[in-house]
Amino acid sequence: MSQRRRWQLALALLFAAPALGGLTVAQAQKAAAPAAAAASAPAGSSMLNDQLLYQLLIGEMALNRGDAATAYEWMLDAARRSRDEGLYRRVVDIALQARAGEQALNATRAWRLSHPQSMDALRMQLQVLLLINRTDALPEPLRALLATAPAAERPGLISALPRFLQRTSDPALVARLLESTLEPYRQLPDTGLAVRLSLGRAWLEARDPERTLALVREAQALDAAAPGVALLALELMRERPQAEALVLDYLGRADAEPALRMAYIRVLTGMQRYADAAGQLEAATRLQPEVAAPYLSLGAIQLELKHLKEGEAALLRYLELVQAQPAAPAETPHPPLGDDDDAPRADSGPVQAWLMLAQAAQDRGDFKAAETWLSKVEDPQRALEVQSRRAVILARQGKLAQARALIHGVPERNADDARAKLVAEAAVLRDVKRWRDAYDVLASASQRFIDDTDLIYEQAMMAEKLEKLDDMEQLLRRVIAIKPDNAHAHNALGYSLADRRQRLPEARELVQRALELAPGDPFITDSMGWVEFRLGNKTEALRLLRLAYKARPDTEIAAHLGEVLWSMGEREEARRIWREASGRDAGNDVLRETLARLQADL
Repeated sequence: MSQRRRWQLALALLFAAPALGGLTVAQAQKAAAPAAAAASAPAGSSMLNDQLLYQLLIGEMALNRGDAATAYEWMLDAARRSRDEGLYRRVVDIALQARAGEQALNATRAWRLSHPQSMDALRMQLQVLLLINRTDALPEPLRALLATAPAAERPGLISALPRFLQRTSDPALVARLLESTLEPYRQLPDTGLAVRLSLGRAWLEARDPERTLALVREAQALDAAAPGVALLALELMRERPQAEALVLDYLGRADAEPALRMAYIRVLTGMQRYADAAGQLEAATRLQPEVAAPYLSLGAIQLELKHLKEGEAALLRYLELVQAQPAAPAETPHPPLGDDDDAPRADSGPVQAWLMLAQAAQDRGDFKAAETWLSKVEDPQRALEVQSRRAVILARQGKLAQARALIHGVPERNADDARAKLVAEAAVLRDVKRWRDAYDVLASASQRFIDDTDLIYEQAMMAEKLEKLDDMEQLLRRVIAIKPDNAHAHNALGYSLADRRQRLPEARELVQRALELAPGDPFITDSMGWVEFRLGNKTEALRLLRLAYKARPDTEIAAHLGEVLWSMGEREEARRIWREASGRDAGNDVLRETLARLQADL
């Protein structure tokens, strides 16, 4: 009997054996399909012979029965015989699915023995080592991977290593591993930049910003035009403000990537540095005047800064460009103020613009124009927002009962809708200074949505308006107890104590903690400046308040800065700052109270 005939008979017996699950020939062939597809030998080599097919069938049917150990042995032997990389990959998958990490690692070792130059085998071995937390064994395959990679691909591979290795629970170990592994490539012209950026990212993940900053500076010295340098510096800005100079150096280049400028703007808005963000957006619109997206963000920021005329102009330009290019919805890829957690749908840009234009008209007292813009919004998901704007317009006209009824009439689909309606009603009441009513609504909401720190915080702010200071402190301490990393609660309590000249050392501790939780926040920096002023440290208070006002020229910050300057005899500068703030927001209560108390004329 020929060898081929023997295998055919063996297969026939195999298919008939009830011990193997009673599979038909067709079922057995179907079971073997994944392995047969994996064994993709070069055309004409006839590697998928009868013996190999037999092993693949045995392996796949064992796997069908849940016997991963038998499947692994048969498949690994088939892979060794055929030297097929697809089969080796299949064997590793079988072991990993069975949570047999050491067997998966052994399969990658066999794969590498069969194909010493295989990049896929090296990558797979590294992935398995990371999955089974064998970080001690990473150096050898990592060095082999770098040595095997074609020279043209090596910089890209080096750049990808920090992300590839991030599965390990010890970022410092990864950084040290990359330091030693990449050392041979550090001084080479083709890889020097990639090495420094890769090491910089690894040390950033390991929370060593000083090393990261040094590496970014080295990278910039090698290639100031590389976007990767500015991108890493951008990620470092919160930890090391000095890194911002590297970002600005790059953006000053004529060939700077527009996307990187927009990323910088999102960082600035996240830090509430709206004045700086506005400057960058104006630069973006000058460089690309026909691109719509920056105008939307610029309009939002200008309105936040109380620059109504400039904000409306930017928003109208945005709508003009969008209407001229209706087929480009991707031009609104991010929220106007950089809030990445609530990214809008691609077609929501015009809706945002209409809502902001309605807000601007409302702030100008032009309620008819506001309603015109609101009437354009037909998105049912924005119904509560639209009705809330209409409710504010009614409330400002003295029609408070109608305003509240308008919000009550918005349909509720779930508990989130109910909560949103309560928040909206409180916001309308707050807008017209109905502090008691707003407090009652928020107190009711807090009872319904237990331990909702946002609701408790807002209730605390209304308690302060009602001069229920003990209640305010109790509520803020409850927020801190529920959510110890809530920077706003720490800041609000510390500022309130300082403003009343009470427990000033504790006030400083609270605001300092808030700054640790939200570094660079201009409102918290303002609070710290106010604490220092109350403590009598006028020079430090002035420094902090100037810093806060530069980042965010807010009216209340201006009131504090002006008062410190006034107390130090710098009265003309104080008046100048107060005039600027009054021009933006003349009705601000803090500014009016400050001017009246100091008997300061503008």
